[in-house]
Amino acid sequence: MTTHTAHAQYPQTMDNENESAGKEVLEHSSESSVKALQSALFLPPLSNTGSYFSNFLVKSPFDDDDDSKFKLKDVTSREWFVNSKEAPFNTQPPRWPTECQVLEERVHHISDTPPSFEPYYVPTGNECQPKPSGEELGTIVFQYTPISAVNYFSRSSVGGSKYILSTLSFPEEDTLRFESRFESGNLAKAIMITPNYYELHLRSDMYTNRHMQWFYFKVSNVKKDFLYRFSITNCSKDSSLYSEGMRPLMYSVKDSQLHSIGWRRCGQNIAYYCNENVTPEDPDQQMTYTLTFTVKFPHEDDEVYLAHCYPYTYSDLQDYLSELCSHPVKSTFSTVRLLCKTLAGNNVYYVTITSPSTPGDAKKKRAIVITARVHPGETPSSWMMKGVLDFLTGDSAPAKELRDKFVFKIVPMLNPDGVIVGNNRCSLSAKDLNRQYRTVIRDAYPSIWYTKLMTPGRMWCYYVL
Repeated sequence: MTTHTAHAQYPQTMDNENESAGKEVLEHSSESSVKALQSALFLPPLSNTGSYFSNFLVKSPFDDDDDSKFKLKDVTSREWFVNSKEAPFNTQPPRWPTECQVLEERVHHISDTPPSFEPYYVPTGNECQPKPSGEELGTIVFQYTPISAVNYFSRSSVGGSKYILSTLSFPEEDTLRFESRFESGNLAKAIMITPNYYELHLRSDMYTNRHMQWFYFKVSNVKKDFLYRFSITNCSKDSSLYSEGMRPLMYSVKDSQLHSIGWRRCGQNIAYYCNENVTPEDPDQQMTYTLTFTVKFPHEDDEVYLAHCYPYTYSDLQDYLSELCSHPVKSTFSTVRLLCKTLAGNNVYYVTITSPSTPGDAKKKRAIVITARVHPGETPSSWMMKGVLDFLTGDSAPAKELRDKFVFKIVPMLNPDGVIVGNNRCSLSAKDLNRQYRTVIRDAYPSIWYTKLMTPGRMWCYYVL
């Protein structure tokens, strides 16, 4: 752990002059201009008096109902980062690449914790490991992959494509229906081998042919207590926690409505293994792996969601931040602001948490920067970040002491674009943002570029851990 001593003075009172500090037009061509941008982005701690959240978010240039196309070249518009007109927190509908089909109705899941620890799956060593059969031996019952004229991100809109293609015809009445065209969803193809065995294919991260691991999709037309087998046959990772006892997640809509039961672990006869699909004739082919498991559904004609891990979407984050902003107590020491816009025009938020301080005390505070969800498929990071925010804004004695001694700068979701489209690792740049911290390309990786400003910016007025 390294601490850096602050050398520069920083205004600590929050009056009208400080609130309008963002009016200044900033240029990025020199070091002094970057420091000026940092100063405008990271204002001193606010002291609120109203019961409603009075620390405001920089207004987005898009109104809530704006469905205009957003182009990649517009990503550096200055007004997103410094805007003198501030407004209460308003959620923004997710913006999608225009080639993505998106169902209009948002998926909602209840928040529910299992009453006890759920057991791991204990492998027996006798698990069935079926080899992929493919379309030749089955029937495609679901297929969806966004198709673009170019293999890179070019523009976005709220709701993605204006066209929703009709579902595939079903050969039999008892065929399962699949769907993944919703926020964070990922399923590219479902092949019915038999009425109770389905091969599934995941979509790669957009504009790549890699990183197939995250899955999240809906199954309907299910039969109660009928044993189904699912095999996801194109996973990318050569090792998985499914080999160590992890089980997939299941969410029954009827269970949530009738019994207030949320996500639960499911599956038996779980195996994760190599497909051995690389041959001497094609050594450059990517090795893939299969996750196979059996499952019984608890209700007849239910809608059931299956996921790699507990989903946490961009809309979920906005709902949480909206509640934080409107809380009569938490809003007195918390602010939510806009750090930047992503390539698709989605908001990257940052949260400041600290006790209101006198100018003298504020200069003695150290700053702690915390970020999460750089990889979309790693949803536990969002749930851990929610726990961090819950704790830091809570009324416990340790939380109050931390707020008194530190300034917390928190970026809860670094990669909203990847989260929205259901990627596993990359942003819409087709790159892993966790490998871009040395980059100087602001336009391609805005959330990383502006997060990097946070540490030197805090060094002017606080110690940095």
